[in-house]
Amino acid sequence: MEYQNPDPAGIRTQTALNQTGGGGRTVISETAVAKVAGIAARAVPGVYSLGTGSSRALGAIRDAVGSSDHAGVHAEVGETQVAVDITLVATYGTPLHSLANQVRAAVYAAVEKLVGLQVIEVNVEINDVYIAPPVKPVAAPEREAIQ
Repeated sequence: MEYQNPDPAGIRTQTALNQTGGGGRTVISETAVAKVAGIAARAVPGVYSLGTGSSRALGAIRDAVGSSDHAGVHAEVGETQVAVDITLVATYGTPLHSLANQVRAAVYAAVEKLVGLQVIEVNVEINDVYIAPPVKPVAAPEREAIQ
């Protein structure tokens, strides 16, 4: 999808003309919006990772070969609006409703500020909780007796 000037007649105010430097159109891909949303979601404390188990495994493979990854985030971009769906894994001990609200707020703010489109909804699905493995005690090295 693409973002087009919402004014079909092409009439612009002086301020808009100064900011854009002239006429033309801007196309913002769903991939770009998904990346912005994913970065914003990952920055929220309590988000362990994005995506389902299989998409995270595929994302690890993509990372290994240097490809971009926005697993767990889907964006639908219209002319002036965007909707975002996020699937994530929470860290154990994080209140889940609060986490979803924080992710939603972060995505709204980032997409509206950086992309410039109105966010109409952010759907958050928490599909797993990460429990850190127990920490193994580190054995102190034995000291040799000085003779």
